[in-house]
Amino acid sequence: MRIAFPSQEDRGFDSPVYGHFGSAPFFIIVESDSGSCETIVNPDRDHLHGHCQPLKAFAGTSVDAVVVGGIGSGALRKLNDAGVQAYRAVEGTVAENLALIRAERLPTFTPAPPLLVPTLPGDGSGSGGGFPPILAILGLVLLGGFGTLFAFLRGR
Repeated sequence: MRIAFPSQEDRGFDSPVYGHFGSAPFFIIVESDSGSCETIVNPDRDHLHGHCQPLKAFAGTSVDAVVVGGIGSGALRKLNDAGVQAYRAVEGTVAENLALIRAERLPTFTPAPPLLVPTLPGDGSGSGGGFPPILAILGLVLLGGFGTLFAFLRGR
């Protein structure tokens, strides 16, 4: 298995695992079967927040897993969609985290559920009606407010 470890330093197995995937200067790529490692520079390091391209960050190197302290939901989803598993690193070096992943003692990151947005006919998907979802949300808020006001007045 090829595993990528983001790092701020290029010290091979002695590199500390970096706390955030997207802004790591380097990736230490370890072949877990042979024990070999190589370092690649992260060409996507200076991306705008929320615009991480995790596969570009590997500079064309294919990996099966990533071990990292933190990762954004967009990058995590893109990695998972590409078949790359993300593991939550412990504070320490590549070697220490590699031992934990071999012992199956590192938890995986799980993507957050997608944000549910109310949709109505005419929500812009071509289904007609022209009723924007924001109006539905405002309507529900206003109706809730009127309901609370009526309940308050009835209780007087």
